[in-house]
Amino acid sequence: MSGDARRIIRVSAVVMRDEQGRVLNVRKRGTSSLMLPGGKHEAGEDPRDTAVREFAEELGVPLDASRLRPLGVFRASAANEPGHTVEAAVFEHPFVAPAARAVPRAEIEYLEWVDPAIARPDMAPLNTDYIFPVLPRQEPAKP
Repeated sequence: MSGDARRIIRVSAVVMRDEQGRVLNVRKRGTSSLMLPGGKHEAGEDPRDTAVREFAEELGVPLDASRLRPLGVFRASAANEPGHTVEAAVFEHPFVAPAARAVPRAEIEYLEWVDPAIARPDMAPLNTDYIFPVLPRQEPAKP
């Protein structure tokens, strides 16, 4: 495996927007960047299954894999691992009521519903460079 391949972190991430269009973001313990809920694939795991598993592990909120809408696969500088690139399969899931009451679990220290139209220095590059710019042009996933 080349050095470049070892520097790529493959993940799945979930965009969930509330009624005001804000996007749920999380911050992992010991880090400073807000990012979409999600995480690394387990061996042989489908990206959709990763998205569902990670959302439940991090926030205690179950998602329906059949309701995930693919937004694309994006590469950006990894927010918390200098010198690495994150390759994210990003899905949107319709808002579900339990998400409004979600609490941080596992490695998640903090969560926040953020307005994707407001620039913030604490956002992961994946959000600011790829995900947030396309959201205003797309209708939110329907509940």
